[in-house]
Amino acid sequence: MALEAKGCKVHEAETGQLGLQQAAFIRPDVVLLDLGLPDMDGVTVIKRLREWSAVPVLVLSVRDQEDMKVEAFEAGADDYVTKPFGTAELLARLQAIQRRQKTNESPECVVGPLRIDFAHHEATLDGVALKLTPTEYALLKLLARNVGKLITQKQILREVWAGHAGDASHSLRVHVNHLRNKLGDSGIEIRNEPGIGYRLVE
Repeated sequence: MALEAKGCKVHEAETGQLGLQQAAFIRPDVVLLDLGLPDMDGVTVIKRLREWSAVPVLVLSVRDQEDMKVEAFEAGADDYVTKPFGTAELLARLQAIQRRQKTNESPECVVGPLRIDFAHHEATLDGVALKLTPTEYALLKLLARNVGKLITQKQILREVWAGHAGDASHSLRVHVNHLRNKLGDSGIEIRNEPGIGYRLVE
């Protein structure tokens, strides 16, 4: 009702299999997924969906265990909201997901005073160039492309440190601290979700 009141067209599916079929046929802008489905686990739905679609997935679940969230994000979820939740929060999360989708299709990313030019591998803060190491740039780029989204440590290590995840856990923490210092009091923050990962927020 809340989504339809905002002008969204909503399609419902009672099972994971039906949801996958509808996603293939309807091609929705975003998928709201409950993990507790009668025919299969929601994480399995995400994995099957990711075999052929990059549609944003927002998980809604009563499961608030850390390992459950990590599993959902690793499978390809874009965000995770624990029940009960407010309508305002749900709508805000959906808007954030749609902004990320546009950012991923754009040659640049703007988050408040931060601007990243993907083509020229440059980042500026309030118009002033940020002096970043290649690793710092790659980390900031990954977080900015997914602004507001929680990126697991495993995903970061795989994409930024490609193949050296086992040796890079400490290095990740060091680089995050360096980026935090360089972002200063700009209003842009790299938040740590203990045991899960990091997200860039404005």
